[in-house]
Amino acid sequence: MQRLLYPLIASALITIVPFLLTFEKGQDIIRGLFGFEYFALLLFIIYIKNKLANETTSLRAFYKNAKQSILILSLAINVFALFAVAWIDLQNLLAIKNWSTGWYGLVPFATCGLSIAMVWKIKPYKFNTISFILFAALFIHLAASNQFPSQPLAEIPSIDYIERIAAKSVSRSNISEEFKNKYIVTDSVTITRDFIDTSRNNVVILVESWGIPLDINRFDSQLDIFGKSTTKAGAHNRMYSRTRTAEREDLMQSFSRNSLGRKDTIFLPKIFADIGYKTTFLFGQDSLMHRRYKYIANIGFDEAFYGNNQSDNALANKIDSILADTTQKHFIAWTTCDTRFPLPGFSSIYNSDASAIDSTYTKLLKQTLQTIAHLARKHPKTRFIVQGDHNPILSPIKFQERFYKRWVPFVILN
Repeated sequence: MQRLLYPLIASALITIVPFLLTFEKGQDIIRGLFGFEYFALLLFIIYIKNKLANETTSLRAFYKNAKQSILILSLAINVFALFAVAWIDLQNLLAIKNWSTGWYGLVPFATCGLSIAMVWKIKPYKFNTISFILFAALFIHLAASNQFPSQPLAEIPSIDYIERIAAKSVSRSNISEEFKNKYIVTDSVTITRDFIDTSRNNVVILVESWGIPLDINRFDSQLDIFGKSTTKAGAHNRMYSRTRTAEREDLMQSFSRNSLGRKDTIFLPKIFADIGYKTTFLFGQDSLMHRRYKYIANIGFDEAFYGNNQSDNALANKIDSILADTTQKHFIAWTTCDTRFPLPGFSSIYNSDASAIDSTYTKLLKQTLQTIAHLARKHPKTRFIVQGDHNPILSPIKFQERFYKRWVPFVILN
């Protein structure tokens, strides 16, 4: 037990001393109790030192024996690595506070020198045993971190250093504060049922591959298309990046399970049909796509219209003709197609030029949004609920990186 305890205490010494010397009241820096890399290097230093002691018979023999040369080189490398990792660890702590090295530069030499002296005469473990000990230590550290993330067992300075110096990519998972200050941001997927109006016609539009761009100015220009028709605008989060899932969740009124575990889902088309509305679903592609012929019928629309590669403009004209019927109220759901990936003219989904994809996508999306805006202005008494189904996913990575992950826009018109 002593053979394990000494290198463990020594690694804790190298880890904790610089932390305590740079500690300030009120700081909140998560810190491990011992250094995993120090622990490993100390175990190997003990192992190599013992091997070298067994091999060395005289100074002359050392120069003649290639094995001894390799051992002494390995020992030197491990000792150097110990000091190097301690130096990196110190720099990580100082960088957090934006402090210069100054006299703190003496700390790694003092702690590492003392630690080597502590373990120098400890009897070593076999190489296989050292490997098992390190594997077990890493496993325990990861398991403990999963349960107690605020207090990890081990500190791994090299990983912290790589993370510190690596280029920081823009967060695509969390909406920026600038966006939140300007628009509504919600995790809710109940946008449709939150904004439907049972006193008038409703048109629910799902815009294919319309995601929230990282550039807020780009989103501003998209919303400018709707002009004064906009009542509410913002972003909400999709759990799944699938058009089919978005169609279902946007039209869902309630979901429950009975005592036998069977699903009981009530969709908005049924709610509106029960109060005398005519319910219609429109999609410009074949009904076989995603097997819409089956699940759209189960959602409960009175009728479903499928085009044969018809454009969004053609579908908008169809909706215009439906709304022209003023003898009854209408509930209409439309999934657009023009911005569906892969875009026309690009045979490769992921290897096409990102800028060229962006240019084509922007043009097509603008046309679709203009079509919707024109339709909303023509029918000012109709409530329009416009949302994206998912961010552009079937596209080059460099293009995808211009959008937030799983965040989509919503716009309430009229």
